[in-house]
This record gives sequence, structure tokens and C-alpha cells, in this order.
Amino acid sequence: MRTKSSIFLAVIASFAVLMFPSEIIAESSETTTITPINEEISLQKTVTTMIVPEDNTLPWGFVTGSPSEYVERHPVIIQFFDDSDDLVHVAQVDVKGDGSYEYKFRVTSIDENGSMEKAFEGEYTVVIHRVIPNSNQLV
Repeated sequence: MRTKSSIFLAVIASFAVLMFPSEIIAESSETTTITPINEEISLQKTVTTMIVPEDNTLPWGFVTGSPSEYVERHPVIIQFFDDSDDLVHVAQVDVKGDGSYEYKFRVTSIDENGSMEKAFEGEYTVVIHRVIPNSNQLV
């Protein structure tokens, strides 16, 4: 099932950074690049923007990927960079059998004194690395 159309669908599959309910905003414009690793696999890199409002009170955020083609035993790597391009958080997530993935992370928490602590606030660049089958058989 390594057809060009299914690979194309995998490339245009939606990657979203979500908050439930949606107080965290993921920029709708994202960029995806594919770099061949060898004859069989390529690295798909998706870059999007996550914005956490100053008045956010919800505790959890999510990074999810739609079902698509994937390469077994290659997890998804998710990196969060702040506005200074400093790496502030990184995660490794296993891919489910349908090719989807989900990463749940803390945005806010309550300390022992009852005060809210914010792990994320402001704008972040989210970079998602995923290994996929090659779409070009000539590589």
C-alpha cells in the first residue's frame, strides 16, 4: 500500500496542537518537509505554532496526528521551542496501529499552596518529526 496517493494523503494529514476545550490555539498554517533517509524511509518534519493565552486556566494540552502511513518501531519526536528558539520541552511518542499518535502534556498545575503554576504561556514553535515510507521509489 505504498501508492503515491496514500503517501500524498499522509503528507497532507492534519497535525494539530489542541487544548480541550480549545483555549490553546494552533496556527492553521504549518509547513511540512520530507527528507529521504535511505531507499525505504524518509523523515517527515512538520512545523506549526502553538499559542497559550495568558488567561489560560485549563491544565492539559495535546499534540495529535491523524492516521496515516508510518514505519514500525520509529516513534514520533515532538519538540517545543519558545520565542527565543530555545528548546523548552521534548517528547517521544509511540505510533498507534493506524498510524495516529497523541501526546498529552501539562500546561498548568496547582502547587501545594493552591497557586497556579504555568508550564506554558505565550507562543511556541512545535516541530514534529515522523518516519514515513518513501514516496519516491527512485531514491
